[in-house]
Amino acid sequence: MNTQPSLFAERSAAVLPAPFLKWFAERGWSPRPHQIDLLARAQNGASVLLIAPTGAGKTLAGFLPSLVDLASRPKRKPGEAWRGVHTLYISPLKALAVDIERNLGKPVAEMGLPISMETRTGDTPAHKRQRQKLIPPDILLTTPEQLALLIANKDAERFFSGLRYVVLDELHSLVTSKRGHLLSLGLARLRRYVPELQAIGLSATVAEPDALRRWLVPQNPPGPMADLITVGGGAKPVITILDSAEHVPWSGHSARYAIPEIYEAIRRHRTTLLFVNTRSQAELLFQELWRVNEETLPIALHHGSLDVGQRRRVEKAMEANALRAVVATSTLDLGIDWGDVDLVVHVGAPKGASRLAQRIGRSNHRMDEPSRAILVPANRFEVLECRAALDANYLGAQDTPPLAEGALDVLAQHVLGAACAEPFDAGDLLEEIRSAAPYAELDAPTFERVVDFVATGGYALRSYERYARIRQMADGRWRVANPRIAQQYRLNVGTIVEAPMLKVRLTRHRGRGGNVRGGPVLGEIEEYFVETLAQGDTFLFAGKVVRFEGIRENECYVTSAAGSDPKVASYMGGKFPLSTYLAAEVRSMLADPARWHVLPDQVADWLRLQRDKSVLPHREDLLVETFPRGNRFYMVAYPFEGRLAHQTLGMLLTRRLERAGAHPLGFVATDYSLAVWSLEDMGHMIRTGKLPLGALFAEDMLGDDLEAWLADSWMLKRTFRNCAVIAGLIERRHPGQEKTGRQVTVSADLIYDVLRTHQPDHILLQATRTDAAAGLLDVKRLGEMLSRIRGRIMHKDLDRISPLAVPIMLEIGRESVNGEANEMLLAETADALIEEAMGTEQAG
Repeated sequence: MNTQPSLFAERSAAVLPAPFLKWFAERGWSPRPHQIDLLARAQNGASVLLIAPTGAGKTLAGFLPSLVDLASRPKRKPGEAWRGVHTLYISPLKALAVDIERNLGKPVAEMGLPISMETRTGDTPAHKRQRQKLIPPDILLTTPEQLALLIANKDAERFFSGLRYVVLDELHSLVTSKRGHLLSLGLARLRRYVPELQAIGLSATVAEPDALRRWLVPQNPPGPMADLITVGGGAKPVITILDSAEHVPWSGHSARYAIPEIYEAIRRHRTTLLFVNTRSQAELLFQELWRVNEETLPIALHHGSLDVGQRRRVEKAMEANALRAVVATSTLDLGIDWGDVDLVVHVGAPKGASRLAQRIGRSNHRMDEPSRAILVPANRFEVLECRAALDANYLGAQDTPPLAEGALDVLAQHVLGAACAEPFDAGDLLEEIRSAAPYAELDAPTFERVVDFVATGGYALRSYERYARIRQMADGRWRVANPRIAQQYRLNVGTIVEAPMLKVRLTRHRGRGGNVRGGPVLGEIEEYFVETLAQGDTFLFAGKVVRFEGIRENECYVTSAAGSDPKVASYMGGKFPLSTYLAAEVRSMLADPARWHVLPDQVADWLRLQRDKSVLPHREDLLVETFPRGNRFYMVAYPFEGRLAHQTLGMLLTRRLERAGAHPLGFVATDYSLAVWSLEDMGHMIRTGKLPLGALFAEDMLGDDLEAWLADSWMLKRTFRNCAVIAGLIERRHPGQEKTGRQVTVSADLIYDVLRTHQPDHILLQATRTDAAAGLLDVKRLGEMLSRIRGRIMHKDLDRISPLAVPIMLEIGRESVNGEANEMLLAETADALIEEAMGTEQAG
């Protein structure tokens, strides 16, 4: 006789109160083993990391300890003594916090539990946020930025005095960024208020669980890691790659060729979520779908630049199952359970196996039913990447990025926030900060430099009173310099530095003078993009074709336009780097003809043609091709390490080629390859030993060459601007006003030049170099690639372009090309290039 079910039922009854057991039974459900396991561990005082697939009931599991504990408390009575927040829920997305309130509120109401629950995000009205400080809910659903604001309040210790649990949803997406660093410092402060605080982390995709287990618990001194519960099983997703009858483009990112087939997939399903990687791609896809939407199916658009009112309307329509499709970016990536989504379409390559798994999980949000997804590659290299991502998903491979050391600009922001709450002793604050995992190795001299920066701005700026934001008291503690500083801090808290934005207001002309009349705000758009427009230019925004009329203060005025060939709104954010794991898998696929049978015939034929006319590199090799075309000479390399690393490589290679006398004219980089063109025959220079490839691609380019380039580059200035904003040296917002992007940039550039000249070891310049190396430049990955290819460079000197080089050659000059007509011209160019490649003969 099998006693397991009865033992589990006994265990459930031992930890779950009667109203919970009754609620499950009335619905014909049983609590899942991992839900009971987590509850029992939490009741024993443990912090826990739960890793479970989509639809496994992670959210309910994470909240069960809170709900059970709160259910046993009597309802708050009028005039009762203070009772603070019991559970803090931290979400990476405002929309996810709203979604959790709705989904969790239902069982709370159905069980009649005396539990209050509210959200607190940037969209929460000020009067409601103020009331929450006076009468806190039992469960507060919020974001890392709101936590930073709450702990910077003078009443923070009282507000959190009753806190027992912190629930961290989608933990993998929180901890790998500066938002995660800010959150870790917030948790360290909460543990100072409540030493016995327990943390519960929830995640579906984790590459290194132990790193997250350490992150959840204090690290000063390091003790036992958080408990780990891993849930296996779940139905395997059904993923297909669109094998289009149409010609798959050689390059580009629009996937226009597949629009009719995508629309047909929408017609065949109840609700489809269409994911893209950038907001400009979302606008384009949405417009193209409506162009072919003969049945006028309700198709909506959702991305971060749209007005919050429009986003909420889309979310309510999803909840009511009133939409057939939604085109979205990462705003709907995580954990959100809206409507009856039965298909995910990913347009463009996913760039990471974990990201794909996360997005696919939005379909059939139930553990025992397979999620269904279609991958739509936008070009031929993306076919290979989609195939690698699909294989990785079936293998269960994860490629979430590793955790990084805590950023110093974030630390500076936190130090100021600590002073806003109450005067602090530097030694005590350092010990508290070291309890946060990202800052566990922070040394005292670095911390002292950060405190000095907050107090004076640093040696080069200490004569300016405006940079003195904290002052030391007679007893040695540090306090905020004046109340205005605290007000400024609250206006500028956070680590997300968007490109400078302008509100987009839809207006209409009135009168002969062409005056515009106020209308609804559609959303926000990058200032730099608007500066490229002339009056009368049209572009896509909020799913409409609009005509640019002008700028007034911080608003971009537009009118409706009927233009069929608009510019596409271009957003700086949102381009994901190709993950290291997928890059390696693409290289493996190229090198192994036995795997080509799973590829569409037109892509497999392309690879065979490359093998016949040139060569395909082995997995760990670097292929470098050289060939003449027109009056230029080209060198194309295929590192497959992502656009950021390739752009840095291109910058450094052109410096070395200039010194070698090749007279380089320019370069272009994609996620897969890099092309450089020059006046001199680089193939001949390589053959004759004038340009040794081993020396050209030597790792020492990341030394003096990198430093010399950075000294002249705008990239460091751009990175410094972001660090200065996060650290509070430059403030974006002031009471009643906001600086324009140009004002912020000018301020940052001036300070950057002063610090480089007078204090090159300034703490913010150190933070800037660290950021640039990890982000814009991807120096670590480039260094690993240069090490991998040492002695493994394959050179093919050709007399014409190779088949593999066609996509990168089409990227040259592509930035100014827009619209379907010009895409047809590009297709004709591609056909001409491949015909040229068909006749390629090896020159050596």
